[in-house]
Amino acid sequence: MSGNRALRGALIALLLAAIGGCTLLRDVTTRLPGPRLYEKGAVLIGGLRDFERRIGYQETNNFHNLDNATESYPFCGYVSRLYLPYSYQDPGIQWIVVDSEAACREEAGEGADAYFGQSEAKGEIGTPVTTSMLAGSLVRFVYLVFHEDCHDQFELPFGIEEALCNVIAYNAMVEYAGEKDQVTALERVAMRRYAERESERTLTAKAFYEQLEVLYARHRRKEISEQALLQERARIFGQAEKALEWVRGSLNNVGIANDMTYNRHFPYLESVFIALGRDLGATVAFFRRVDALKPSRASVMKQHRLKSEKSVEFIRAYEEAVLDTIRKTLAEAGGGAAKDK
Repeated sequence: MSGNRALRGALIALLLAAIGGCTLLRDVTTRLPGPRLYEKGAVLIGGLRDFERRIGYQETNNFHNLDNATESYPFCGYVSRLYLPYSYQDPGIQWIVVDSEAACREEAGEGADAYFGQSEAKGEIGTPVTTSMLAGSLVRFVYLVFHEDCHDQFELPFGIEEALCNVIAYNAMVEYAGEKDQVTALERVAMRRYAERESERTLTAKAFYEQLEVLYARHRRKEISEQALLQERARIFGQAEKALEWVRGSLNNVGIANDMTYNRHFPYLESVFIALGRDLGATVAFFRRVDALKPSRASVMKQHRLKSEKSVEFIRAYEEAVLDTIRKTLAEAGGGAAKDK
């Protein structure tokens, strides 16, 4: 793991949507309690790790111990309301570590979108089990183990890897839930429903971001005023909060750009999983090959005559270069046609 990836784990974390439930199935996915005690969590992790080995995961240093002193990892991101970031890597977002939402907003100042959150785990740094993981829902616990362990399998661009690890994690939850000797009937329903709902939510959130993308492009071309931009984006955010069940007034440019890091390439990568016969083992092996074949960051920089790896131009170009590697590798493998972006 590179130093950059370790730093990402500390400053850029999963922004959690506030998802409630009213039907029985939705209630099951959000309220079925997690392990609560570390001893129970360790047993659950052991079963998940057995499953991970069967689909080709290599051993990781994650979740081997309990950090009683850490409930979660707070973070704050802020950006101008007049700028829609590409992803959580966009240098337009300032990421800092603060202890409260008030401190986050104070740091951001007027005219900025500020988002304060807390992440239960940090990727690729041998993350421990935190008390918030134990206190959360069962499905979230299982998802975090599959998703964070997935990050240790690859060294892909974050915009590819976040989406890929969600494709793998959601489908791993469904397959793991099908092993009757491992889970109860209620847990099986919870894991399947969570995977289905989060996949659906991904497509919905992606569509709202794309609406904002069109809106901000119009503002850059001076087709609409700043006031019109802010009024229309407020309308879009209101619709998104209702559709995605975010707390009213909580969604802004930082939150939706963070979400887009996980969502942008999800449909295409899911179609690759389908083209590979919905085989998790084959999918892990395929993307490990893509990882080995992908162009270097330096070659992408040279090809596009870029000066900084931190630029949005590089982030886009590197993601596209890896997507091209995926397409070529899939074609050579005879895996069928995946539905492109």
